[in-house]
Amino acid sequence: MIGLFELLQKIEKNAGMYLGRQSVSDLFMFLAGYEFSRSQISEQLTEAEEDFYNEFQPWLQQQMGVRSVTSWAKLIMLSCHDEKTGFEMFFRFLREFQLRHQLEEVNVA
Repeated sequence: MIGLFELLQKIEKNAGMYLGRQSVSDLFMFLAGYEFSRSQISEQLTEAEEDFYNEFQPWLQQQMGVRSVTSWAKLIMLSCHDEKTGFEMFFRFLREFQLRHQLEEVNVA
């Protein structure tokens, strides 16, 4: 099965093929289904994938200065006017999220 981040690259380039449209809410549901399907076939998530599923939402809350138990998709939609903009914002946030470990390592050194 294709890895999460490779799949996200494909979705970013061709959302219509995977989601039908550029929608952060549809992306959230798609990724929830993807995680569920992997668990059903007993395919383990990588450490980076587990980090995304466990830490992206709390990290996003901190970045946005919001305390909430809502999904990351709804957090993103709080700051944009439509699903397409939210979809684009997700990928900007994802890149920042993925870079945070590199920045932490530089600050520690």
